[in-house]
Amino acid sequence: MPAPLYDALKEYARKNPARFHMPGHKGKFLPAPELAGLASIDVTELSPTGNLYAAGAPFDQAQSLWAKLFGFDCCQFLTGGSTMGIHTGLALCTAPGERVLIDRNCHRAAFNALALLDLEPVWLERPWLREENLVGPISPEAVESALERNPDIKTICITSPTYAGVLSNIGAISRIVHTRGGKLFVDGAHGAHLPFLGLDPFSGADIVTVSAHKTLPAMGQSALLFASGFTPEQVRQAASVFGSSSPSYPILASIDLARDWLLGEGWYEYRRAACRVFEFRQAFPSLKGGPSLDPCRLTLKVKDGPAFARAMEERGIYPEMEDGGHVVFICTAQDSDGDFYRLEQALVELRDRMGDCPPIPAPPLPERAISPRSALFSSGVLCPLQDCEGRVSAVQIAPYPPGVPVVAPGERISKKELAYLEKIGYNMLSEVRIVSEAQYGAFSVSGK
Repeated sequence: MPAPLYDALKEYARKNPARFHMPGHKGKFLPAPELAGLASIDVTELSPTGNLYAAGAPFDQAQSLWAKLFGFDCCQFLTGGSTMGIHTGLALCTAPGERVLIDRNCHRAAFNALALLDLEPVWLERPWLREENLVGPISPEAVESALERNPDIKTICITSPTYAGVLSNIGAISRIVHTRGGKLFVDGAHGAHLPFLGLDPFSGADIVTVSAHKTLPAMGQSALLFASGFTPEQVRQAASVFGSSSPSYPILASIDLARDWLLGEGWYEYRRAACRVFEFRQAFPSLKGGPSLDPCRLTLKVKDGPAFARAMEERGIYPEMEDGGHVVFICTAQDSDGDFYRLEQALVELRDRMGDCPPIPAPPLPERAISPRSALFSSGVLCPLQDCEGRVSAVQIAPYPPGVPVVAPGERISKKELAYLEKIGYNMLSEVRIVSEAQYGAFSVSGK
């Protein structure tokens, strides 16, 4: 299979050119043996190597192969992770000052985009699965109801899959959105691998961003933006606003090569990983059944998430994240049979620590006080979180991972938010930036 970008970089290096251009290592030397192999293909924008933000070879060919695979009109490679994709996607869909219907369970990057793009959020709350102590999928009915109450909204932003692997029905949601003349943007950061498992999780969306580095054999920060109904020029221009003008060619090449590998050997390796996750779900208390799930995301139910995760780490196994009652493992085609055996042995040893945790309440929905933009760009003052009752947050208060804010910029911190943060083990002594009383008064008077 072709890998147009990687092939062009390899051919440029093969010719042994005199490199009187960036980067400074000149393709010869990086001060560690682990990095040495990357130097030869770490280049800049040249006629043989192309420009990420301009039309032409080899990027047009490499990106079109991904677009065809995912079923979209165009694809844009990203070197700033899905954060860059979220900012780019929302910029394409909206105009400053517009209201957007946005999933409250979105990543903090979406909350930052609200401030950067001066957007007004209307929150779309997810159902709380009490038996699972997790947020569930967004239902098409919830989207339809929200749009009926807010007919002016033309952009909807949701996350699918979630960190725990819960998938929403994007096809059904998109039909409701399009009937009302709107656009659907999906943060699919954790779902780059799903089409390689024979799934079509983003069908109908207008724009989707996925993180190649999260679940594919690609370098850190690698991501992709898929779009339909927009020209490649529109997508490139928007992406260039939020990305470096000197993107990393090794990162870009790794995206190109990941697709090539996954359409061959990787296609079978991912199915092997999915089969192992299915076996784990049957053997151990875990999220399964009910909501539609990512076949390769193992979300265990445990009695004490942090203690369980530390016990795994003592055995040399590092999960992706934990909360009060869950530990999440990202399983991919790169996990060998030996890796899965080590995981299974550790789970057997820790079986008595598994099971339903004490009930966790659903995250509260704080009161909006001022706009996200006014709050995030205020000078603010620092205050211990435990002393912030009644104050307006100038930052996101978000346990990380998963990076989903409990309190967003511009929202008032009340007793219920403080109680929830304490319940989930957030550091109440940490200092957070809050909007000063003087600034809050000015924002309130101006109505911003």
